[in-house]
Parts: sequence; C-alpha cells; structure tokens
Amino acid sequence: MKYGIYFAYWEHEWDADYRYYIDKVSRLGFDILEISCGAFGKTYTTDAQLTELRDYAKEKGVTLTAGYGPTKEQNISSADPDTAARALDFFAGTLGKLKLMDIHLLGGGLYSYWPVDYTQPVDKEADLARSVGNMKKLAKIAEENGVVLGMEVLNRFEGYLLNTCEEGLAYVEAVGSPNVGLMLDTFHMNIEEDNIAAAIRRAGDKLVHLHLGERNRQVPGKGTLPWDEIGQALRDIGYSRAAVMEPFVMPGGTIGSEIKVWRDLVGDTSEEALDRDAEGALRFVRHVFGI
Repeated sequence: MKYGIYFAYWEHEWDADYRYYIDKVSRLGFDILEISCGAFGKTYTTDAQLTELRDYAKEKGVTLTAGYGPTKEQNISSADPDTAARALDFFAGTLGKLKLMDIHLLGGGLYSYWPVDYTQPVDKEADLARSVGNMKKLAKIAEENGVVLGMEVLNRFEGYLLNTCEEGLAYVEAVGSPNVGLMLDTFHMNIEEDNIAAAIRRAGDKLVHLHLGERNRQVPGKGTLPWDEIGQALRDIGYSRAAVMEPFVMPGGTIGSEIKVWRDLVGDTSEEALDRDAEGALRFVRHVFGI
C-alpha cells in the first residue's frame, strides 16, 4: 500500500504551489501527494504547467492523486439539464488534464456537489437517479482517460446522497463501470457507520481509495479511532491501493470556512509542527497497518 497526504493540511486555500508540496512529502517519506482539481482553474491552467508538474513529481518519486468537491454549478445530479450538461463538460475537461498529468485516481463527492446547501429542498431519490444516469456517461469518459473515479461517502452534514458504505456500494453497482469505485474516509465513517472495520470488509474489492483522519480531524494517532481494527480490516480485504491522510486543523481562508474549522485544533500550527505531526502519523499508520 502507498501512503499519502492531502496538500490542504498546510494551506488555507484550495490552490497552491504543488512543487513545494511534492518536495515536502518526498522529504517526509510519503509516497503520494493528493492535489485538488480546483487548482486547474487558477494556478495550473496550461498543458505546459501540468506536464511540468507531472515530470517534477516523477523526478521526486512522488505519485499524484486528485480530489475534488464539485461546486453547485458542477452538479451532475442537478434537476436543471443545463447545469448537468455543464458539469459533464467540466469533468470531461478535468479528466483530460488528469490523463495529461498521469493521474489515475480522482476521488470526492463527484456524484453531487459540495458543500451542500441545506437551505434548499432535498429530493434524494430523484437526485440519486439523475446522478447515476449522468455518472454512467462520465464513467465512459473516465475509461477513455484511464482514470478511476472514487465515490466518496460523506457524513450527513456534508452530503445526503451517499452517507454509508452500503449506499456507496449500491451506487457503484448501479453505475456498473470498472472505472467507478467506492471511496471511504475514516472521519466520515466515524459519524455514519455502526462499525468502521465491518464497513471496510463490506467494501472489499470495490474500495478504490481511502482517506485517513481522526474524528477530531487531526492526523492518525492524535485521536481515538480504532486504528488496529481498521488496519486488520484492510489486511483482510487485501487492500493495496492508496491510503491518503486528510487532516484539517487550522481555521481561516476558504478551506477553514468550508471544512468548518473555527479554531486551531492543535496547539502549534507552525509549518514545522505540522510537518512533525505528519511524519509521526506516517510512521504510526505504517506500523499499525503493517501493509
């Protein structure tokens, strides 16, 4: 299994200098840097920039994976046909960029939008049907670009279509594409699953991506999640894909606002302290998981 971390742990905005974080995660001993597709519209806008970043990651021995939370205007489950069509166009362009960068995994709440606006009515059944239909179209584009799409199961406060592993598996089965799989996140699972390890075993070979984080949003080992049980479940299903830490511990900026971090969750948020915590968490999960 390869271990990674999401760049946003150190940032307040969704776009950043990814070369800087490629250097950082390489130095800290990670295999993977997860980036946000949000940067494609701001910082990395040309093919030359994308290929340069791809080549730099390869030079440093770092694999890139991608994550994204679609905006309301990029919602493939929208009841507005024009919005859904624009969403498919957006994803088609994004998947082309990922192919150019040699990125083969895109995870997130791709089946809907994020953060969800709960001031609006929720029609889960109708939204789910539209989402599955459009995801079938998106899956074909993903297949053409060699990208696997991870349907991230989110907690009820951040999403309503897929809240449990069981719902995620049903969605993946309904889409029926080898390029659409399940993505689990220990933070979200802690809220929604009766038993985290049992849910991982239930996911089995449909699990294509995994996010790691404590129930307090800190790095693994800084909270009370049952990491021994999680590791055993991963060994039981023979999981060999990426395990990417996704901690959020600082308020401020777009990230702090959207993730709802309103205070420093750790005593020291200096870059040096965050680096030490990340490096320690990497040693911790490698030891506990033994994979």
